[in-house]
This record gives sequence, structure tokens and C-alpha cells, in this order.
Amino acid sequence: MIPLSQPMPAENIPASKAPGHWVLARLDKRILRPGGLALTRKMMQALNIGPTDKVVEFAPGLGVTAKMALEKKPARYTAIEREPVAAEQVRQYLNDKTQTCITASAQKTGLADQCATVVYGEAMLSMQPDGQKFEIMREAARLLPAGGQYAIHELSLVKVTPELQESIHEALCRTLHVGATPLTQEQWVYLLAQAGFKVTQIFTAPMALLEPVRIMRDEGLLQSLRFFFNLALHPEAYCRIAQMRAIFQKYKNHLSAIVIIAEKQAGIKNLHSTAHA
Repeated sequence: MIPLSQPMPAENIPASKAPGHWVLARLDKRILRPGGLALTRKMMQALNIGPTDKVVEFAPGLGVTAKMALEKKPARYTAIEREPVAAEQVRQYLNDKTQTCITASAQKTGLADQCATVVYGEAMLSMQPDGQKFEIMREAARLLPAGGQYAIHELSLVKVTPELQESIHEALCRTLHVGATPLTQEQWVYLLAQAGFKVTQIFTAPMALLEPVRIMRDEGLLQSLRFFFNLALHPEAYCRIAQMRAIFQKYKNHLSAIVIIAEKQAGIKNLHSTAHA
């Protein structure tokens, strides 16, 4: 067991079997987004959250982006987190009655129609089958009025054939222990359009999650040293992270990080209602 100040989801599952992102979190890696902190900051700058916004965040995880959003002092902030342990951590930095965290899935939040002006999620759609990706996007559309903004920060594929895309999917699923199915930029845009969104901005960055330079840039010196120290102390986790990095290295020319900012189009009929909650 890696000694951390707070409990982590999947902490009782061996490092060899736990989902890859929670293994990293247990080692005290705080930035788990494929494009790193820089791409998250671009996303937040593009969303331009202000004091009149009602923000919904899907899967806030360790809360790094949530804290950025809260610094903007939106009129309301709601986190949707399906992991009870992670949800409890999120609640620890919510300190206002306008800030809440609901333990629910992003497919069925239970929130009212058009209750938000901004919805975003990071590093979570890539881990869902395509059908669930679409359901989550449609839920985002249900929560937004026409003109509302939806942003995603995800893993993307570049320069792939259908056969190579399938091979990458299989390798990521096998190594990360989640159903990782990243899409190409064109596929992400198409799926968003099918869900009722028009893409307004796209940003990309190298997928360098486990590269030392990116780790230092994202985590800072002291946190990076803590992560590497934890890694050295736990051989099983070290082996697992080495396997993950090897897959990322093998497909480095075909893996990218992407942020897409989209706007809900007018005249889109909601597929769900609050009755599903």
C-alpha cells in the first residue's frame, strides 16, 4: 500500500490489476490529463468561465481542474463523480452552498434540463465504449441551453488505419485495464455533431503523460520528486507504469491529446429528461 494522506479509489486492488490512472494517483501523480496542465489551461481559457456561469464538471478526479474553475467564482459549480472515494475528496475543497458534488454517472446525472451554461470533462470519454461516449455527450447537451459550451480533453489518434486503430485500442485496454477507445480528431468531431454540438475550437498537444519532462512541468519539482520516490519504493507499481510507458512509446507517433470546445446547436431535441434520474 502506498502511503498517502487521503484514500484513493481502487487502493485495495493490486497495482498489477488496478486501472492505470488510479495507480498513478496512488503514487501521488496529480495531473492525469493526456495533454497535461498546459492543455487544460488552454481549455479553461477558451471556456472563459465567469461569475454568471453555471458549471458542471464530469469526473473531476483529483480536482485540479475543478480548483481552476472555482477560482473564476462561477454562480454555481456541480461535480459529477461516480467514484464515492473520489467524490468525497472533491467535497473537501467545496466551501460554498453554490458548490456541490453528486455521486452519479455522467450518463445519468439526475440534474435538471438546461441547468448549466458550461459543461466539461477530461480524460474520461476515451475510457468509454463509443455508445457510452455518445450517451455522455447527449447528457451534456441536455444540461445546456442552445449556445451553451461543452469542452472535452481526451486522448486522440493520428495517422491511423482502421486496423492500427483497433490494435492500439487492444493494447491500451490490456495495459491500462480500462476500456480505452480513443478516437481520431475527425471521429471526435463527428460524434459531437451527432450529439448536437458545433465545434468552435480545437487544441492539440503531444501525449507525453509519462515522460519525465512533462511530469516535471506538470507536477513541479517537489511533487515530481515525491512521485519518483514512491515509484522507486514500490516495484509492482514501477513495473506497471513501465508497461504503460512502453505502450505510449510504441505508439507515440499515433497518440495525441486533444481539447475540443463545442457549442450546443439550437433546435436540438433532448433525448432524456429528469425523469430518468
